Amino acid sequence: MAGLERRIAAGRGDVPADIVLRGGQVFDLMTGAMIPGDVALVGDTIVGIGAAYDGARIIDVTGLTLVPGFIDTHLHVESSLITPVEFDRCVTPRGITTAICDPHEIANVLGAEGVRWFQRASEGLLMDLRVQLSSCVPSTHMETAGATLSAADIAGLRGHPSGIGLAEFMNYPGVIHRDPAAMEKLALFQGGHIDGHAPLLSGRDLNAYVAAGIRTEHEATSAGEAREKLQRGMQVLIREGSVSKDMVALQPLLTDITALGMCLCTDDRNPLDIAEHGHLDHMIRTLVALGSPVLAVYRAASLSGALAFGLRDRGLVAPGRRADIVALPDLADCRAALVIAGGQVVDDAAFAARPSLDPVGRRSVRAPQVTAASFRHRGNRVATDVIGILPGKILTEQLHEDIAITDGDKAPDPARDLMRIAVIERHGKNGNIATGFVRGFEMQAGAIASTVCHDHHNIAVVGADYADMALAANRLSVIEGGFVVVRDGVVLAELPLPVAGLMSEDPFEAVHTRLIALRAAARSLGVTLEEPFLQLAFLALPVIPALKITDRGMVDVTRFEIIGAG
Repeated sequence: MAGLERRIAAGRGDVPADIVLRGGQVFDLMTGAMIPGDVALVGDTIVGIGAAYDGARIIDVTGLTLVPGFIDTHLHVESSLITPVEFDRCVTPRGITTAICDPHEIANVLGAEGVRWFQRASEGLLMDLRVQLSSCVPSTHMETAGATLSAADIAGLRGHPSGIGLAEFMNYPGVIHRDPAAMEKLALFQGGHIDGHAPLLSGRDLNAYVAAGIRTEHEATSAGEAREKLQRGMQVLIREGSVSKDMVALQPLLTDITALGMCLCTDDRNPLDIAEHGHLDHMIRTLVALGSPVLAVYRAASLSGALAFGLRDRGLVAPGRRADIVALPDLADCRAALVIAGGQVVDDAAFAARPSLDPVGRRSVRAPQVTAASFRHRGNRVATDVIGILPGKILTEQLHEDIAITDGDKAPDPARDLMRIAVIERHGKNGNIATGFVRGFEMQAGAIASTVCHDHHNIAVVGADYADMALAANRLSVIEGGFVVVRDGVVLAELPLPVAGLMSEDPFEAVHTRLIALRAAARSLGVTLEEPFLQLAFLALPVIPALKITDRGMVDVTRFEIIGAG
């Protein structure tokens, strides 16, 4: 019997299903009702609910509530520090059965090769990894990336089954001022899906941005900002990453009325937070605990994302939908007892049966060797622009401090929490080194360095001691990228990330263990930030207000210009 006919026959009960989930109830996200009865699956499709069925395999789900698999509507797998294969093993057991990724981190290092690697990866996972096409590589003209993606490059990547549309369009000034390169990319996807990225954009500028056909926004950091964007027809993605924590601010806006206009996403979340708190499951638990209606939360976790991204085959436990199902003992607690992804039971055997994926981007760190003198801060004015960290946000302040000049240098000042920050070009393009100041680490000694440095992924290093900064930065070339913590000439902890300088080849459990050691090492320097490594990475992203730094200098994001190259 052909697939279509068999699904119909099994739904009617004329032939046995492949799998029957027996004894539970379905949480219907259309009506809010609880529907008792079996759930029957044939292949990757649900064929029946709310009735009695026979099947080749019966799974007892007595006492459990069945909800549709969760959809992470915007993330960068690279920011989990593990490969897509390990990311699948890390989060799918938590109920994340669809993830919509933008591979622009690896694209900034390897270009189209990196995007194609993600497309190949998507073909062998248990979860459905959807690979958006990166729109802004590099994110601006104010940084040196390892590669670029032109409109022609993006057009050549279209057509893979994992594709949905164009990933986050970060160059919002290019949209509203109609930059020709931006227009060329947007024109490719008119009538299709385009993701947004427009922090603090409002009024007529926001109208212009949305008029370009841009449909989603994950950068809203306040309920007022999110409300205006909802009113402009944007789908607002509530974000809770390792650094960008907007969930609590946006939670009051999530109601039964707004739920179909709001989704959940993590954007950038590492294995440390996933292990200790969770992923979308953590967001669901927290939103319910904060008072959001249970129906609204579960709609935002699945159905809303399915509708927003045109994935009309999922988002409900209902006949004809993809068999992405999470079985929960308690809706409020959201801890999966069973996960089915595309009709497959998610377990060790299913993970072991996946094809392997060869790494790419090895030996991609080609940075100049630096010395302590490389970090001396040029300039002849005591008045100094300082990046001000806002904990829990990737937005920063533009602070102004007087820093004395001694022997031609403005030195770090731990007593005032003024640390040296530097970005070193690492793609072998020009060897640029730019330095500046940052407040918010509360570091008293040593240095931290990273090749996870959004979005260009050069080397970012922050420190109180120039010699330690040099050791940390040079060590990254030896280990092919990653994170390093140094004090008094000694490497205290490190995590090699040899896949494009962004991802480990190790299991996520091993990465988690190394991150624990790195966090402890950072705290031994006096660092108080919960996630200092990704916080450092975002200080180099010149599309998020207000003050950032790239290898070309300090960037006033509001004015979209470089204001100092010292």
